[in-house]
Amino acid sequence: MTEARQDSLPWLDDASRTEIRRAVEALYRVHGLMGSLTDLDALLLRISEESRRVAGAEAASVILYDEKSDELYFEVALGDSGDQARLKSEIRLKMGQGIAGSAAAARATLNISDASRDPRFFSEADSASSFQTRNLLAVPMIERGSLIGVLEVLNKVGADTFSPLDVHVMEMFSGIAAAAVANARLIEQQIKTERLTAIGQAIAGLTHHIKNIITGLNSSTELIDMSLDRGRRDVMDRTWPVLKRSVQRISNFVQDLLAFSKPRVPMRQECDLGALLCEARDAVRDLFNTKHIEMDMDLSGLNGAVWLEADGVYRCLLNLLNNAADALPATGGHVWVRAWSTAPDTLEMEVRDDGPGVPAELRDTIWDPFFSTKGARGTGLGLATTAKVIQEHNGTITLARSGSGACFHILLPGAMRPAVGARDELGESEQ
Repeated sequence: MTEARQDSLPWLDDASRTEIRRAVEALYRVHGLMGSLTDLDALLLRISEESRRVAGAEAASVILYDEKSDELYFEVALGDSGDQARLKSEIRLKMGQGIAGSAAAARATLNISDASRDPRFFSEADSASSFQTRNLLAVPMIERGSLIGVLEVLNKVGADTFSPLDVHVMEMFSGIAAAAVANARLIEQQIKTERLTAIGQAIAGLTHHIKNIITGLNSSTELIDMSLDRGRRDVMDRTWPVLKRSVQRISNFVQDLLAFSKPRVPMRQECDLGALLCEARDAVRDLFNTKHIEMDMDLSGLNGAVWLEADGVYRCLLNLLNNAADALPATGGHVWVRAWSTAPDTLEMEVRDDGPGVPAELRDTIWDPFFSTKGARGTGLGLATTAKVIQEHNGTITLARSGSGACFHILLPGAMRPAVGARDELGESEQ
C-alpha cells in the first residue's frame, strides 16, 4: 500500500492499516492461487493454510457439504497441535449441528468469542482432535446459491476474538474458495468422464480384436478336424499356416499388453543383433510371403556387440515389421531394415517401407495408445509399446519419413557398450 493511500485513511491507526494491508495482500495472493490449482486435494489444503494466514488463527478447517447425506465432514484440518486425522475420520455433522452446522444451515457467518459457553458448540470435535477451541469464526462457502461447505478458523492469535475486519475478509475469502472448489470438482468430473470414455473405447477395441483372432482360431481348428476325419492332407496344409498366424497374433497382443502396462527397467545384456533381426524376420515370414513382400537387411555399418534387452527390442522390431506389412498393398512391396553404430557408443536402426506413408494429420497421433487405422485388425498398442520400450532404453524413435513410404528411426545411446551391471559381473568373474 502506498503512502498516499495510507494518508487517505486518516481515521485508521497504524495497526489497523497494517491489518488491512495484510488482508488485501492475502486476498490478492489467494485469488491468484485459486485460479491455478485444479487438483482438489491440493486446493483444499491451500485453502486451509491461507485461511489460517488471512485470519491470523491457530488452526483452520475446511468442512465440506455432502449433499447425498445432508451432512458436513472435515476434509482438511490444520492446527499447531492435536490429532487432525482422527477429526477427519470420525466427525460428521448434521445440518444445524455444532457451530459449523448452524452456519451452514443459516448460510450466515458465526463469530463466537467464547466457544465453551455457546450451546451450539460441538465439543466432540475438540475431543477427537485433542485441540482446545477458545474462539472461532465459521463462514459458509456458497457458490451460485449452492452450499459447498464451511470454513472455520479457530483461536485468534494475540486476541480474545476475531475482529469485524477478520469477518469481512474471511467472507470475501470464502467466496473465492467456494468458486475454486466448484471449479476443481468440475474439472475432476470431466477428467473422470474422459478417462472412463477412453477406457471404454480401448476395451471395446481390444475385445473386438481378440474376438477376430479367436474366430480365426476356431475356423482353423474346425478345418483341421475336418481334414483329419476325411484324410484331406491338402486342406490341413493350407489351414495350418493360418492357425499359426492366429496363434502368433494373440501371442503378440498379450506381449504388447504386458510390455505397455508395466513400468520397468530393461535388463541390458550382450546380444547378437543380426540373430535378433533374423528372428523377427522369421516371425513375419508367412505374412510377407503371402503378400509377396521383399525384405532387405543391412548390418554392414554395425561395429561390435550390442547391449540391449533382447526381448524388448525384438518386440519393437516385430511391431515395426508388422506395421510395414499392413501399410503395403495387398500384394507386392519392399521393406528395408538397417542397423549401424555411431560414435561414441550409439546404435541406430531404421525400418523403412515403400508404402503410402503416414498422413500428415496422423504423424503425432500414431504414438497414442489404442489408436489404430487398421480397424478391427489392430489394437493400437504396437507403436505405443515400441515407443515405451525404446524410452526405457533411454532412446528415441521418430517417424523420419512419410509421404512416399514410412521410415521409423531408432536411436539407442549407450547400446554399443556393456551395461553397468553387466560390466560389474564381468569384472567379478575375471577376479
